[in-house]
Amino acid sequence: MNTRKTRQFGFTLIELMIVVAIIGVLAAVAILQYQNYVIKSQVARAIAEAGDIKVVVENCIDNGQLAIGTGSGNCVLSTTGSSILFGRTQNNNISLPAGTGVPQVFLAVPPISSTITATFGNSASGAINGAQIIWTRDQYGVWLCSSNGIKNPGYLPSGITNGC
Repeated sequence: MNTRKTRQFGFTLIELMIVVAIIGVLAAVAILQYQNYVIKSQVARAIAEAGDIKVVVENCIDNGQLAIGTGSGNCVLSTTGSSILFGRTQNNNISLPAGTGVPQVFLAVPPISSTITATFGNSASGAINGAQIIWTRDQYGVWLCSSNGIKNPGYLPSGITNGC
């Protein structure tokens, strides 16, 4: 009598289905975490892009240049377009490429506050589209950052709920 044993090689169908299910669950979690990461990076980017203009605004206020433009005695804002911001150019002779925007600046003589407002739009995440990052200068020259319309505080920098 021949009792020859045959060895089975490979995986069973149920083993393969379990592996595919586990990979699917991990991928679903990873996609959500990646989307949160993208939104957080866009918020940090807008804070930085709007914050960079503070130096120019300070210089303009110190020199009494409260009108924005390219004419003599005007405050010239040298901002470049950002793909995650919505906002028209403030210098009349500078055009922005399609799908870009710049932070909007309001200059005022202290004690009235000057502001820099970056509004999310264009290719920003839908979760923050229309929200704003606002830098406000008080009469003493201190800049404070706040957000408007960002519903999830987890999108803001660590440890901050409404500021930057």
